[in-house]
Amino acid sequence: MGKPLNTGKPLKVGIIGCGAIIAQYLTNFRRLDAIELVAVADLDFARAQAVADSYEGVRALSVDELLAADDVELVLNLTIPAAHGPIALQAIAAGKSVYGEKPLAATTAEARRVLDAAREAGVVVGCAPDTVLGTGIQTARKAIDDGLIGSPISATATMVTPGHERWHPNPDFYYQPGGGPLLDMGPYYVSALVTLLGPVVSVVGAASHTRPERVIGSGPREGEVIPVGIDSHVTGVLVHASGALSTLFMSFDAVKSKSANIEVHGSLGTLAVPDPNHFDGDVELFALGADTWQTLPVSAGYLDSGRGFGIADLAATPAGSEPRAGGQLAFHALEVMESVLASAHSGAAVAITSTVARPEPVELAALAAGVPVGGGQEISS
Repeated sequence: MGKPLNTGKPLKVGIIGCGAIIAQYLTNFRRLDAIELVAVADLDFARAQAVADSYEGVRALSVDELLAADDVELVLNLTIPAAHGPIALQAIAAGKSVYGEKPLAATTAEARRVLDAAREAGVVVGCAPDTVLGTGIQTARKAIDDGLIGSPISATATMVTPGHERWHPNPDFYYQPGGGPLLDMGPYYVSALVTLLGPVVSVVGAASHTRPERVIGSGPREGEVIPVGIDSHVTGVLVHASGALSTLFMSFDAVKSKSANIEVHGSLGTLAVPDPNHFDGDVELFALGADTWQTLPVSAGYLDSGRGFGIADLAATPAGSEPRAGGQLAFHALEVMESVLASAHSGAAVAITSTVARPEPVELAALAAGVPVGGGQEISS
């Protein structure tokens, strides 16, 4: 069985995977009293050693050594997406709680095995994105809960870029199965929509791609042509249990959009919500009868937050409660995205079999400064 995490002491974390994303976690861990980083591991031991050398009190280990370490209570899984599920299962088998970068696993079938194993082992699963805990999404959430837009009717979520090959030196995986705009960026948008409007009960999708090949635009492979094996433009309609309808527009084909990243429309007004890939940003309200948009004051969420705050929030979550950036939300978002793509290929609506409680709101708090915060919602039996 796993150890209880909400002990009042710093949560001892070991990281598996020392790629580029680790830098953001290391920066924030230094600011979070609730987290103590004790060990790192990577298939390339030199990368792990370099991280350990840069962070006092951290030792570089092999993956097996880290999983066996008695002082590691939670494994932060920063491996490539295809390894998220296998590494999570290994950590759980070793009695560790686990927090992973998105997605929770490569497929919902694999993600279900992770959640089932964690339940049987009595450990906790958390998962990025924790951007939903920042002041941007949480201020918008509070505006909806406070009735500023009346009854929510619909939302739009828009992510447009002409393609990551323009800047990424090795963009191949974005254009092969498991990649694409929805699976790459969708976790941020779907998690935000569920946080704002609640769980999804069914979806309809459509998809296309305009180019069979892409040209790498930077790095040592500049000019190399790579094949496109996935749909690079995806749209979907999500039917929320509340009755609200969300429209997704995710594209690696289009050039630019002036639309807000997320807009939420209600009977009394519209909210323009900031980029869910960021932790902050202005929330704007256009109220019924108003003459102009109003920027709302920051009123909820973790101030000055960043990657890793979801782990600190998990550490403060009471035993028996689901973390706000928890495995259940990550699983639901993954099923929604898989189902949009399945619908796009079949032409039929797809029912969502999972559900999740809308995560508890985050009160305005400076978590990095040590302000005490509460935990998540109770798990129903």
